[in-house]
Amino acid sequence: TSITSAKIQVNGVHLHYQQTGEGSHAVLLLPGMLGSGHTDFGPQLKSMNKQLFTVVAWDPRGYGKSIPPSRDFPPDFFERDAKDAVDLMQALKFKKFSLLGWSDGGITALIAAARYPNLIHKLVIWGANASVTQEDVRIYNGIRDVSKWSEKVRKPLEELYGHKYFAETCEAWVDGISRFAENSDGNICQQLLPDIKCPTFIIHGEKDPLVPQAHAEYIHKHIKGSRLLLMPEGKHNLHLRFAKDFNREVENFLR
Repeated sequence: TSITSAKIQVNGVHLHYQQTGEGSHAVLLLPGMLGSGHTDFGPQLKSMNKQLFTVVAWDPRGYGKSIPPSRDFPPDFFERDAKDAVDLMQALKFKKFSLLGWSDGGITALIAAARYPNLIHKLVIWGANASVTQEDVRIYNGIRDVSKWSEKVRKPLEELYGHKYFAETCEAWVDGISRFAENSDGNICQQLLPDIKCPTFIIHGEKDPLVPQAHAEYIHKHIKGSRLLLMPEGKHNLHLRFAKDFNREVENFLR
């Protein structure tokens, strides 16, 4: 089936989303930093089971085609994204849905699952963290200058945003997420993890250069009954690099 694109007004902004499939199980895909449904979830939009699932991929405010507004990073930007994401799905008339969150989208999904337990059916996250350590800040500063990124990763984002917006938003993100390191224990959403009651599946690439494995293990330990899958060859974008394996694991979990 085809993939439709549209915008809908949510919390005072026009959020862009893509939708495909006609299954009874609704699934929201939440992209990472600077990501959009289009750039971050091609293999999922294309290949997830369209009979079983209705798949929605959104562009958070200030990302992808959900501009304006420009992206900013106030202290509560993850909470804001979580509310936007849930309110988007409700505006689209989904009563209950599952969340697939990558990287920043995984953090957003953790918060949404904790805050709106009655709406979230199941939760899958990968490349996510519930706190920011000094080591993480060092890693983030390593990607601050987008001109040093590999062309493969940089090019689609430069085409999407133009160089200036892309470069400035990446710098603003590094500053915004690094601020969490000043909190006690570098907390982003650690205190919310025990509130997550839905079935939860955590996937982690053992070669992820951006998110150390200890983050996945911490989340697994603090969400009761959660499942952790380590992919030995997986990096940060394991759902793109190993799309077939990833989709199969996730579909089996969601069934």
